[in-house]
Amino acid sequence: MTFYNKLRAPILAGMLVAAGATAEQARLENYFEAIPIFWQEVYPDGGETLYCGEHFGARKDRSFNIEHVYPMAWAMKAEGCRERNQCRHSSKRFNRMESDMHNFYPSRKDINRTRGSFPFGMVRGEPRLHGNCDFEFDPRTRTVEPRPQVRGNIARAMFYMQETYGLNIYRRQGEMLRRWSREDPPDDEERRRNDAIEQIQGNRNRFIDNPKAVEQLRF
Repeated sequence: MTFYNKLRAPILAGMLVAAGATAEQARLENYFEAIPIFWQEVYPDGGETLYCGEHFGARKDRSFNIEHVYPMAWAMKAEGCRERNQCRHSSKRFNRMESDMHNFYPSRKDINRTRGSFPFGMVRGEPRLHGNCDFEFDPRTRTVEPRPQVRGNIARAMFYMQETYGLNIYRRQGEMLRRWSREDPPDDEERRRNDAIEQIQGNRNRFIDNPKAVEQLRF
């Protein structure tokens, strides 16, 4: 029996946020429960990091961790919390958001720290702070730019969180992310992830199944 099967519970009914919208994940209620399941069930044989495309094996080392593509600092603000632990203790919705694997990607810890909760955007030039990793940060504009090969993945994770939990994406960023989704459509690996995560938490990212759905979003 796989690890997550020991923790499975029936999918909660009535979780659709709107007609045609994605259903809120209904099985994982805290982030610390989700972490080992994510590594063991979504990346059992290893994979590659989001921002650098760096390969890791099933026995990854401590230089890797989980990136929340939609920053949890933004989710905390939406919940009216000043500190993460405050949100964890006071908001079941925040715990669902924090443990939602459709917003998880493997990352190097140093890149994750640089990203922080800065918005995505286009950075002038190629100011790479992390060797050959194609990830740029502009401290003046407080913007980070990911590599082109994963911009669509990032956009679809952001849109999933916006639609599923009613979180905010500003118009300028939303239009850029919509363009990124068009330019970098889902590939086999992104579809595999979507299938694996559905088996764990009971819902899918519909923007991976139907990329044209991003055209109907409003910001």
